[in-house]
Amino acid sequence: MRSLLAWFDNNSVADPSLPNGKPTRRIDWLRVLPFIGLHLACLAAFWTGVSPTALAVAVALYALRMFAITGFYHRYFSHKAFRASRAMQLVFAVLGASAVQRGPLWWASHHRHHHAHADRETDAHSPRQHGLLWSHMGWFLARENFATRVAQVPDLARYPELRFLDRFDVLVPLLLALGLYGTGEWLATAWPALGTDGPMLLVWGFCVSTVALYHATFLVNSMAHKVGSRRYAVRDTSRNNFWLALLTFGEGWHNNHHRYPGSARQGFYWWEIDLTYCGLRALAVLGLIRDLRPVPEAIRAGGRTAPSNPEDQPGGPA
Repeated sequence: MRSLLAWFDNNSVADPSLPNGKPTRRIDWLRVLPFIGLHLACLAAFWTGVSPTALAVAVALYALRMFAITGFYHRYFSHKAFRASRAMQLVFAVLGASAVQRGPLWWASHHRHHHAHADRETDAHSPRQHGLLWSHMGWFLARENFATRVAQVPDLARYPELRFLDRFDVLVPLLLALGLYGTGEWLATAWPALGTDGPMLLVWGFCVSTVALYHATFLVNSMAHKVGSRRYAVRDTSRNNFWLALLTFGEGWHNNHHRYPGSARQGFYWWEIDLTYCGLRALAVLGLIRDLRPVPEAIRAGGRTAPSNPEDQPGGPA
């Protein structure tokens, strides 16, 4: 019953007390059925077909929600890389919640824990410690990682609206799915030439787009600690990966990020494409956010003697 309740109310899952703080691998399969179901629902695309409209909606929602995750869930909520008004904070918390990656407190708390324990045994999604598949998606399916680590996010937990989104994190995705279905049905009647309908827009705009967004984001946990170059000798195995940076709007500059997590910019140099930072700069120009934290020159220029085998030599300063 508790697993079923957790589909709708995350407060039904207690904050776990792990033995010695070490992650375990107990997966509550009933609790993760919606995650599995979302992947299976993508197969309905063979039944609904596809139209340019449905594909455009899927791409647009991928881009918008990727920016909300990378710019706000990650750089703002997790690392305080810039400042925003409470209203803007809420707008992007809602957009981030629509990505079906849990609430803003859950996301930020587990990410802060990752940085505090990067690639140590207590890091829940370290590929070095727990293997590639577990770091990619197994870790958040584990029962011990369902609850928000509230002690990691006291600054965010003081906002009741963020606590609400975190507690009922299914609400925003459900409204998005219903909105897409309703819009598709309306378009089928109002503009039949677009060749779309409710089921098609639901499958492509929600299911396919969300699953693509899932695995692009998850690659930062897994492949960004395995494939790529190491400019900085940080204590973990983080790497820079150009192709992953394109896919995730700048998150692929992961070794840069672990060198200086507090920066609003993860592509430290002009040739390191960081679309999230471009978006944040645009919001700053419009006055919607402010005080984007730069990368200090001493940080950017120093720490470049990366070990030849980071798996065996964790490196220097974090």
